[in-house]
Amino acid sequence: MTDLRLDPTPRPCALTIAGSDSGGGAGIQADLKAFRAVGVHGLCAITALTAQNLRGVTAVGITTPSLIHAQLDAVFDEFDIRAIKIGMLADTVTANTVADALDRRPQVPIVLDPVMVATSGATLLERDTVSVLRERLIPRAALITPNLPEAEILLGRKLSYASDLPDAAAALLELGAQAVLLKGGHLEGSAEIVDILHTATMTVSYRHARLPFEAHGTGCTLSSAIAAHIALGDPLDVAVAAGIARVQASLQAGYRLSDSPTHVLGI
Repeated sequence: MTDLRLDPTPRPCALTIAGSDSGGGAGIQADLKAFRAVGVHGLCAITALTAQNLRGVTAVGITTPSLIHAQLDAVFDEFDIRAIKIGMLADTVTANTVADALDRRPQVPIVLDPVMVATSGATLLERDTVSVLRERLIPRAALITPNLPEAEILLGRKLSYASDLPDAAAALLELGAQAVLLKGGHLEGSAEIVDILHTATMTVSYRHARLPFEAHGTGCTLSSAIAAHIALGDPLDVAVAAGIARVQASLQAGYRLSDSPTHVLGI
């Protein structure tokens, strides 16, 4: 008979609050893969079900507030949650529901990925919901991780040049988060991508080469990997550097599943 010996060491837990991607490349599915890769136990509260593949989103079904509360109560009642990643919230009711639930758990650090538009161009957040992000969730966040289109929506202005990014990161910090990671991947015309981490006490630039293909789930994976490293106790700049390195490695290990030009990350 096999002698099963379980590791008695508790494993840190990280929670993702986000939408499900039926194609398996982004959303909850990418978050849980990233948590596992970093070495934390992944928990989830699903805010929406999406019908999507690598070509786009064809339908969205939003979770009821009572079921969101039930999911969050269930995981908080049992698990020692060290970090939370928030992704797709879809509408104002969902955003307020999540904010209400987290108001009762103020001690857990939050990485907020303000998911607004899918890589395919599909809208994943109602415009009215942006005000809830700005007023209730961004001020709670240890880190927000907007890409350039999301930063433009939050700031209400166009960001066209690399020289715009430092001031934009500083303006985003004024929305109330403890730190901002402004992702520069959507800035065209450069072979190098620059991401800027900005806090009240430091500004760090992370530079990496632009790869010659489109990939699905990079933003979800990055924010989740950072949250997982925070759950492990890493300082923020270390967690961000490790998250970026993991996404780069996952891009290098990416693969294709169909005739779509979009790759899936090899997490």
